[in-house]
Amino acid sequence: MDLLQAATEAYEKAYAPYSKFKVGAAIRTPSGEVFQGVNVENVAYPEGTCAEAGAIAAMILGGQSEVSEVAVIADATAPVPPCGGCRQKLSEFGKGDVKVSMYTLSGEKLEMTLAELLPGKFTAEHMKD
Repeated sequence: MDLLQAATEAYEKAYAPYSKFKVGAAIRTPSGEVFQGVNVENVAYPEGTCAEAGAIAAMILGGQSEVSEVAVIADATAPVPPCGGCRQKLSEFGKGDVKVSMYTLSGEKLEMTLAELLPGKFTAEHMKD
């Protein structure tokens, strides 16, 4: 399945009644499986969930634990990168060279790697004695 198509299909189902800012995400695993996610808001904004987090949860539920590619789409004037929390979440399951493609509905695209999105990431190594 094409990741942009999967992210776009997810975008259409996002639940963003307050901000009206829908986001769709799709992640591919090394096995080739694709998992989708959407942002889900509620009236207490900080309690919503991001599209990337939803895709990761679907991936884990599907028995996978490694991300090999990511696509994110939103209706914005420029491609929207994952928020800081989602960058950290993605880095938990993907190596630094994982490609993250960010799109607008009008077709603008920005590609970066996870390492470029999250330099100096916090890892389990920081928690060792």
